[in-house]
Amino acid sequence: MCIAYLSIRKHPEWPLFIAANRDEFHQRKALAAAPWQSNPDIIAGIDCEGGGTWLGINKNGRFALLTNYRDINSILPNAPSRGNLVSEFLQKDTPALDYASAILTKAEHYNAFNLVVGSPDKSVYISNRSHQTKPAELQPGSHVLSNHLMDTPWPKAERLRKALDSIELDFLPDQLPDIFDILRDNTRAADNDLPNTGLSLERERLLSSPFIVSPDYGTRCSTIIAVHKNGQALFSEMTYNSMGQAVSQNKFDFLIEI
Repeated sequence: MCIAYLSIRKHPEWPLFIAANRDEFHQRKALAAAPWQSNPDIIAGIDCEGGGTWLGINKNGRFALLTNYRDINSILPNAPSRGNLVSEFLQKDTPALDYASAILTKAEHYNAFNLVVGSPDKSVYISNRSHQTKPAELQPGSHVLSNHLMDTPWPKAERLRKALDSIELDFLPDQLPDIFDILRDNTRAADNDLPNTGLSLERERLLSSPFIVSPDYGTRCSTIIAVHKNGQALFSEMTYNSMGQAVSQNKFDFLIEI
């Protein structure tokens, strides 16, 4: 997962709304989002290499999302899979604050990450690159998480925030096509606005758009999660090939207890 927009208790009808793109190498196999065979209450994709996931929700309303923090100079070759931080939360009933606090105590063993865990009424954020001593509760409003700390104003993050802030969410699920169109924005940032994360200029340019297309690496899927105040929830995912063309779309509707 490389960019995610979160609307936290901002809309009176939809206390939780997430729109996200997952970027990854095309050769890294993954299963499209679906109820898990091992636990049908969980809806998420599966990373076939690490065994975890990047974004998911369960039918109790617990959700989690992960992005990598771009830190090319501090890579641990034998670090545990970060995707398991998401899947473990979805399979447990530990309160989000307690779970995130426990992860912070061992966060240095993982490669750089950002993690959000919670439910429609409360969500917390941690990163092992923020030097935080306790999880930060996400306040009501919109937030964007990419490959730096929460709400870092990278051009792609601010571009996505502005576009999705303009969506009123009054007509979900009919607005799903419009939201997917926003997530497919491949506009790159100007060179003088690019972050300096240690990559080549060519690579920084490639990664500067919300939607990434290249032969070896790019946006593999877009995901929308929304939970209504009455507990009705939807999960919709669109997957793409290496040319950025949509190859599949699925949608799951379910009811959770708020």
